Amino acid sequence: MDACPHYPIRLHINGEERAFAVESWVTLLDLLRERAGLTGTKKGCDHGQCGACTVLLDGRRINACLTLAVMQNGHAVTTIEGLAGGDRLHPLQQAFIDHDAFQCGYCTPGQICSAAGLAAEGQANTFDDVRELMSGNLCRCGAYPQIARAVCAVQGIALPGPESA
Repeated sequence: MDACPHYPIRLHINGEERAFAVESWVTLLDLLRERAGLTGTKKGCDHGQCGACTVLLDGRRINACLTLAVMQNGHAVTTIEGLAGGDRLHPLQQAFIDHDAFQCGYCTPGQICSAAGLAAEGQANTFDDVRELMSGNLCRCGAYPQIARAVCAVQGIALPGPESA
């Protein structure tokens, strides 16, 4: 019986070059969690519908459950663990704390990585833009108003009055 082939890949994960040998069907999400030991990125639906697995790939937000690890050879991946600067939280991480933008916290890593990608895209100019452009990240606890407020605070977007939340 032949062993399943493994393919060598190199990824720049959170600023560190890492080498792996993976089967062709291993998702980027499973590689990050099971082989790189970065469990901050969550497995939610495993179908790309909830956004819990959102990471940054070369600075752009993606659902890690929808891409194969072998397809990302040579690319840079930033996970929730890579956003902070040492002991100093990333401004989005601090804003989520300041705005009570999490309840159970399960979706928080994906929400924060998505918000970092959103900021880099430069398409959100209003509270409603943030809500729309973050709509691929689900929160089962319903902390959407606080999440949008945290993202707006970091991006310097004016917050609406209480009647708009």
